[in-house]
Amino acid sequence: FFKQKTAYEITVRDWSSDVCSSDLRIADQYSAAGLNIEEAKDEFLMSLKEGRAHTLLDDGKPVAIIAWREVGHAAQTAFAAHDNFFTRSTVRFCKLHIRRIQALCGNLPIDSYSWSNRPEVAKWFRVLGFRERERGNGFTIFELDPE
Repeated sequence: FFKQKTAYEITVRDWSSDVCSSDLRIADQYSAAGLNIEEAKDEFLMSLKEGRAHTLLDDGKPVAIIAWREVGHAAQTAFAAHDNFFTRSTVRFCKLHIRRIQALCGNLPIDSYSWSNRPEVAKWFRVLGFRERERGNGFTIFELDPE
């Protein structure tokens, strides 16, 4: 099963070589958001260093990262993963983990932006308990209400 690796345990080399460099999902999503892949990596690395991100490991290798920050009335998340990350067991794990992040943020609603129009992405958010809150210019905001 997946283990959590926190910011102080992961190195820049782990993240940049094992997760970001080969993942087209990351590149496509963040390009659509107006960021280049290097800017996206820098944002994730800063979040890791500040303790506002967790890396998920499978067999000791990073397969996904989730970062968050409090913005006004909500906690905003950013997520990146290898395509092979999305399975039933990982979705169950994420469902529990996102609630832990919500608790760390004082039980604020969680907003997550997606720049993907792939139907499986919206389904993934729904399975995790998110609802579609808003559509904008090329993105969708999914929101998870506090428990």
